[in-house]
Amino acid sequence: MAWDFETDAEFQKDLDWIAEFVRTEVEPLDHVLGSPYDVKNPNNIKLVRPLQEKVKARKLWACHLGPDLGGQGYGQVKLALMNEILGRSHFAPTVFGCQAPDTGNAEILAHYGTPEQKKRYLQPLLDNEIVSCFSMTEPQGGSDPLIFTTTAVREGNEWVINGEKWFSSNAKYAAFYIVMAVTEPNAPPYQQQSMIIVPAETPGIEIIRNVGFGSEGEGSHAYIRYTNVRVPLDHVLGEPGGAFVVAQVRLGGGRIHHAMRTIADAKKAFDMMCERVISRETQGSKLSEKQMVQEKIADSWIEIEQFRLLVLRTAWLIDKHKDYRVVRKDIAAVKAAMPKVLHDVAARALHLHGSLGLSNEMPFTGQVISSFFLGLADGPTEVHKVTVAKQVLREYRPSNELFPAYHLPSVRKHAFEKYGDQIEDLDPAA
Repeated sequence: MAWDFETDAEFQKDLDWIAEFVRTEVEPLDHVLGSPYDVKNPNNIKLVRPLQEKVKARKLWACHLGPDLGGQGYGQVKLALMNEILGRSHFAPTVFGCQAPDTGNAEILAHYGTPEQKKRYLQPLLDNEIVSCFSMTEPQGGSDPLIFTTTAVREGNEWVINGEKWFSSNAKYAAFYIVMAVTEPNAPPYQQQSMIIVPAETPGIEIIRNVGFGSEGEGSHAYIRYTNVRVPLDHVLGEPGGAFVVAQVRLGGGRIHHAMRTIADAKKAFDMMCERVISRETQGSKLSEKQMVQEKIADSWIEIEQFRLLVLRTAWLIDKHKDYRVVRKDIAAVKAAMPKVLHDVAARALHLHGSLGLSNEMPFTGQVISSFFLGLADGPTEVHKVTVAKQVLREYRPSNELFPAYHLPSVRKHAFEKYGDQIEDLDPAA
């Protein structure tokens, strides 16, 4: 019987190195550099590249990829144990070659890209020489891709793309976009759209504005307009009309990786909360001695541990089945649980830091906003809860009887039939 909650001793050495390396070398980058995706920035090149070389020397670069693509081919459980450390820092995924959305875009390029597409886009992406953008969501479409209106029409040997996309992350830094567009309008609903590679320098691309989170001002989530954007027909990923198949390959891994990193973010807030309450004194005693504070600590620890176990179990199932579709319910459950865990832990940490926690001198307001992002990105929480419910209910069968088999009088009757003749003075009506 295989049932184990221990990490392999050799891999634990790698995890210990990662934890120390991220804490001392990588986390400071979050406070002296801008975006991890600004790979052409001289300061990023100067500070990030040497750290990436150290990671490569430890054979910990792009571990989600197979050896044929320069990675270690780690399964999802190992990636979970790594990402629950890397999620502490905005720059850590880039330093370790596993940053979203590039990981997902690399995955679909590896699966569906032609040799020419892989040469031009995949290898530079894997080497972090360039970054990419996944341009899917539309301002009027939200979480329902069936009402997307961006089109790509065949004209000669080209696709001509027209439409608008919303929240296309890191578009201003990207060397190419993967655009989801309607190419087969007369096909069945889930076979109408295609994924098309669009080089960033293609004429007709207009970033209307870059949107930020909350009150941060200009961010890196682009509102994009495509006006007669022309790319060759061979820039489609997979088959025309195959966007939903391609997207599911990409999004399944992306959702679980977001969850892995969220463990680290929640744990970071939790660590700050714990240090605060054992350090701060009010009304004659430490905060940590107040029962209502102790409740917040206990609730936070329990929620993080429950979520971590759900993520690790889901990662194990992905490794076991090697098919995201088989683990669809579990991935949806992880996605639905993720925003609440981060929100609740960060909100408690904010509250226990008082006015300091509310200020822009602490990270908690940003974490609370991020929790809402996690509840919307890659599909809103409600959609994933519906998926969980539907998948769970498929495992049950309806009762055709007036009273169900678990109706207590029926249960007692069957129990009496099974054991009644062995027990004295048993009243089946009791």
